[in-house]
Amino acid sequence: MFQKHNICNHYPLYQKKYDMNNTLIPFLDRQREQSKIQKALNREASQLIVLYGRRRCGKSRLLRHMLDESKDIYYHADRTDSTHQIELFSNQASIIFNGFNRATYPNWETVLLSLNDRMSERRVVCIDEFPYLVRSEPTLPSVLQRLIDTRQLKFDIILCGSSQQMMNTAILDSASPLYGRADEVIKILPLMPHYIQKALNINSVKAVEEYAIWGGVPRYWEIRLRHESLVEAVMEEVLNSDGLLYDEPSRLFLDEMRDLELSSSILSLVGNGCNRLSEIAARLERPATSLTTPISRLISYGYLQRELPYAELPKNSKRSLYKIADPFLNFYFHYVTPNRSLIEFRRQERLKDLLESSLSNYVANMWEHLCRQAIPLMTIEGMTFRPASRWWGTVGRNNAIELDVVSESDDGSTVLVGECKWSGRENVDQLRSSLLQRASQLPFLRGRRVLPLLFLKEKPKSGTPDGCLYPDDIIEQLT
Repeated sequence: MFQKHNICNHYPLYQKKYDMNNTLIPFLDRQREQSKIQKALNREASQLIVLYGRRRCGKSRLLRHMLDESKDIYYHADRTDSTHQIELFSNQASIIFNGFNRATYPNWETVLLSLNDRMSERRVVCIDEFPYLVRSEPTLPSVLQRLIDTRQLKFDIILCGSSQQMMNTAILDSASPLYGRADEVIKILPLMPHYIQKALNINSVKAVEEYAIWGGVPRYWEIRLRHESLVEAVMEEVLNSDGLLYDEPSRLFLDEMRDLELSSSILSLVGNGCNRLSEIAARLERPATSLTTPISRLISYGYLQRELPYAELPKNSKRSLYKIADPFLNFYFHYVTPNRSLIEFRRQERLKDLLESSLSNYVANMWEHLCRQAIPLMTIEGMTFRPASRWWGTVGRNNAIELDVVSESDDGSTVLVGECKWSGRENVDQLRSSLLQRASQLPFLRGRRVLPLLFLKEKPKSGTPDGCLYPDDIIEQLT
């Protein structure tokens, strides 16, 4: 019925492994990013390459995977003052250039020019967590600008940072001295669900369940692998005041948000079902207009998303809903924030009962999201489709309708509608009939053909299985 659309290629699974507290995880994907970096490094002139993205997504791991430790310089900045960091940087450079750290360098321009003089062949100088350096030495972007503009550097520069706000200010903003000088700007995004299946060595049903909690962040997968089961990992690492991830949002937002308390409050409300701007503003006792900037910032950093009914124009729409875009943060604000008292008083049995009784319904929302994500990557009955979304609205007098998946074929001839279920064996004939009945009332059909699909956790025992897709089908697309 359907086949994988060639928009999305299968990336190879790199077999290089490392040991993290007895947890082995392969280096996964990042072929697109590696290709961009390698093409830049192969160019004739020295390059400025910028990598940025939220914490824990593997930026440093990618750089260490690509750099040649016998000739390239990798320096991970910290929060100390500029003088100390110059000393640390020169110590790192002395691993490649013996004795480089014997001199005293008064500033960054001197140390970088001295390094350039020592080079007889082209190399890479990589500075990880670059925003920490800028915080200790605000003139550093201007220093790099002057060095780059001379076009006499013998080394490529890679600047990497987790603070998206600081990376924008220091490099990508039009007011920055480095604005427009980057030869490649690469945003590192969380990995797709296909890779959590590989990393945890699980089937596609389990991949959906695990992805609903950990999302596409490799560091969380490492932590998960320390435990025998998903529930055990959540109880030990998230719903536990001593857990590694109990205070994770505070760490993520530390360098990003000027208004940490307000941002956390917005995400907490959204994570617990307060999805309209008017509702959020009312709960915070603030005018809705005062939330425009913090919400826009949360969206730009990938923590929040705005959802509209299918075919609704975004401009001036009053039907917007806000949802947490990051799976782990969604789980955190849904489970941790409202149950913090139980966690602090170590009411583990009650917390475990709450988790186990609600987890299936929670995962069902992620299943819907993944099904929508997969639609534009597939060919179904010989057709390709545009990005899918939900549709909700009222038809006629008080007839409320909601559809989990709605999309339109690229040629405009067909409207795809879908129902997503994450429960036991379903009566597919009844589901299909109900879906078609609701779809027939969509206001934008305009006489076009309707293609119904059922997205199910497992194959039905009875009924017509045509038009059914399962986790294997969906996870395969999301690479």
